[in-house]
Amino acid sequence: MLTKATQKLIQTLDTRKGRRKEGLFVAEGPKLVAELLGHFACVHIVATEAWLAQAEELLDRCSDASQPLVDVVTEEKLRQVSLQQTPQQVLALFRIPPDEAELASVAASQLTIALDGVQDPGNLGTIVRLADWFGVHDIWCSPGTADIWNPKAVQATMGGLARVRVHYVNLVSQLQALPSSSSIYGTSLHGQNLWQAELAPHGVVVMGNEGKGVSPEVDLLCRQRLLIPNYPEGQATTESLNVAMATGIVLAEFRRRQIIRS
Repeated sequence: MLTKATQKLIQTLDTRKGRRKEGLFVAEGPKLVAELLGHFACVHIVATEAWLAQAEELLDRCSDASQPLVDVVTEEKLRQVSLQQTPQQVLALFRIPPDEAELASVAASQLTIALDGVQDPGNLGTIVRLADWFGVHDIWCSPGTADIWNPKAVQATMGGLARVRVHYVNLVSQLQALPSSSSIYGTSLHGQNLWQAELAPHGVVVMGNEGKGVSPEVDLLCRQRLLIPNYPEGQATTESLNVAMATGIVLAEFRRRQIIRS
């Protein structure tokens, strides 16, 4: 039976403060919940009979030590507690994992992304989805970046959170700690043409705030600046690209170069 306390908890997790206090986040929908089970500890599931009827194998992914509580509800009740406009059969509460990673340990051998003040949860979630597609396993976020555990961000990852780790760090100090041989790329309207620039197979690509771009403090630490040129160059066009769209283009070019080199 779905208690009032559980309903209140779910609503609490719609806020960053509530998620931090409880150490939990919400994921909704059969596909997303299926992706995350087995990768995150699931503590509670609220679902319709239709979902539970075909979810036995999914629930077996949970360890014996972390079998979630399961509440069976009607579709109407699920609509009442859901944080989404169109709930889909199941809502699950997962534990937010601990995080003690260091940027230097990743950037030395892998391509990775740093986000400097990206504000929109949908953009953040889409960037996680893109990172998953292009084989980027870690994303480093400044404290001012949106919360990846925001329900909108979680939904936008489309399950990418199962394979991409998102870290919140002091971005300036983490970049300063990188050795001088590390490649740090900043995206900028005043950078070098992406198609013509030399790109290393690993390092850090910094993507900035939707309106202001990369902050001055972080920009000073970038060792190469990249521009996605419009076509044809010099033609009047929109002021800039959406940050998630720009991330996809940049990652695609890095991976294209790697394929050519190999």
